[in-house]
Amino acid sequence: MLKYRFNAKKYETNEYLVLIYRIAILMGFYSLCRILFYLFNTASFPKVTFLSFLTILKGGMMFDISALLYLNAVYMLLFLLPFHFKFNNWYQKVLKWLFMIVNGVGIAFNLIDIIYYRYILKRTTASMFDVAAFDAGNTNLIMRFFYDFWYILLIFIVLMFFLSRFYSLLKPRPFKFRHPFVYFLSGIPVIFIVFGLSIIGMRGGWRHSTRPINMNNAGAFVSTPEEMSLVQNTPFCIFRTWGKKAFEHKSFFTSEEELSRIYSPIYKPDSVGEFRKENVVIIILESFSRAFVGSLNPQLEDPRDRSYTPFLDSLIHESLVFPNSFANGRKSIDAIPSVTASIPALVLPYVISERSGNKINSIASLLSAQGYQTAFFHGAPNGSMGFDAFTKIAGFHQYFGRDEYGNDADFDNIWGIWDEPFFQFFAREMNHFQEPFATALFSVSSHHPYDVPEKYKGKFPEGRIPLNKCIRYTDMALQKFFDSARKMPWFKNTLFVITADHSTDSEINGYYTSVNRFAIPIVFYKPDGSLKGVDSGLAQQIDIMPTVLSYLNYPQPYVAFGNDLFDKSSQRFAINYIQDSYQFLIGDHVIYMTDEIITAIYNRKEDPELTKNLLGTVDLTEDQQLLKAIVQQFNNRMADNRLVIENQ
Repeated sequence: MLKYRFNAKKYETNEYLVLIYRIAILMGFYSLCRILFYLFNTASFPKVTFLSFLTILKGGMMFDISALLYLNAVYMLLFLLPFHFKFNNWYQKVLKWLFMIVNGVGIAFNLIDIIYYRYILKRTTASMFDVAAFDAGNTNLIMRFFYDFWYILLIFIVLMFFLSRFYSLLKPRPFKFRHPFVYFLSGIPVIFIVFGLSIIGMRGGWRHSTRPINMNNAGAFVSTPEEMSLVQNTPFCIFRTWGKKAFEHKSFFTSEEELSRIYSPIYKPDSVGEFRKENVVIIILESFSRAFVGSLNPQLEDPRDRSYTPFLDSLIHESLVFPNSFANGRKSIDAIPSVTASIPALVLPYVISERSGNKINSIASLLSAQGYQTAFFHGAPNGSMGFDAFTKIAGFHQYFGRDEYGNDADFDNIWGIWDEPFFQFFAREMNHFQEPFATALFSVSSHHPYDVPEKYKGKFPEGRIPLNKCIRYTDMALQKFFDSARKMPWFKNTLFVITADHSTDSEINGYYTSVNRFAIPIVFYKPDGSLKGVDSGLAQQIDIMPTVLSYLNYPQPYVAFGNDLFDKSSQRFAINYIQDSYQFLIGDHVIYMTDEIITAIYNRKEDPELTKNLLGTVDLTEDQQLLKAIVQQFNNRMADNRLVIENQ
């Protein structure tokens, strides 16, 4: 029974009911955060209906209970201590501060993901903290985030205000046993009961056979993989991935002979053909989704979907292009190992994994042994995302960043040197290199906060989203780079490779599926026109290294997890990791594997929206075996530090 005290202006009731009430409040707030997450990102979930969203809300409660029990474990223990002093005002104030701080952090992560989801297309995981540790200038980025997305901060303040008011609406009073010793004895079993129920809630079930729920359990409440992010909450995803090792031994195949027969990452080049000592220039464009490249999207008719890459379009017509190509990760930090070392981003980015000290081969290290000068260019502050550290491990001789550029008048105050001047710097520096050389450039300007230099404001079309004008600016910078490079003596003897680090939101229908969210361009250009045409087969970032080495007739064996795109006999595939599952594209199909179990198969050509799960109705045994062999080779070689051919 509730009793209202006018002098305290609070309802007072049994302490255990108060605890249940406060957890229930949090459940409501998490559901509200889930609704906001959906409302701000509706375009990313086009198949969600009112009824399916109710199912998502229902499924989300299981994840919310688990996360909230983890977050509030200390609070609940302190709340349940069977001592009368806990009802003193000072103790209750301490409890409230603990409650508000801990749950404020949880709510903040949920709200931040409303925006951050657009960039990584999944809930934030524990690896975010490792990525942030590599990044320079995080303070500026955080300040800019709150400036651009001020409404998220406002929503947070409003939610915290109401959480505080709802929290204080009920005031706990002791259980009916007034004597301290009897109260103490009665409270001990309550703690154990709550502890037991909490374990059940954290695990997601009470049955002995129930495994602790993981991120992939969200799949039971959705019709498409991308909708799993709606079911999950961010604190849960962080807890479930904390301390998770990326590369654990797999044993799909017990025989090394059988494993190697199905798939081997060891390349043993033929001795046919003289080694070509041509320069190699790899250009990695920030956020250049395939959706933005008009020549790769002839089916788009909406004027807002016109090409934002007129120069790249013109270059594509003179190049060998792979219009069915994909990134191997969702973040910039995933791209560098994928592109330069043929190491895909599976489970965790290689750069921040426990195996980041492994010996690896890369385009830089392999070509250095053939007498190449190698260098990596990135206009961001030195140390950003750990690129300088990785490129050194990968064998690049030199690193050119903001420090080496040496003119902060061209700094954008957030990410790095504007693309236009830095691309010109890139061309000038290569003009001083001794041939043959191999270089890589990573652009920075096509990124939030979607600015362009002052002199270009209003010059480029906005399109559907603010990023479009930045894509157009970087395309112009690329054109000016080629204008300068064509005048330099090394230009004609150079193979250019142009790709993107990852895809990003374009607000174009057809690019919201879990497959096309990895869609990027891959282009090979030779000034003499010797590489030309369209190859519609599957391609991916990790194919770039073996393809370049094949083109050069590189003579030594090496390890690469991608395909040689010039080898017509190779079985093309594309692999990446999404929502705690391996996503494996092969032929017309996409296969999903979670916790070593094949969970879904779709025909991505006939069913591009991935609505009809064909598991059990099609026989793709060989393709599934190939996926498992790739995962086993990748994990075991990472775990055992077997990524290079010794004694070359």
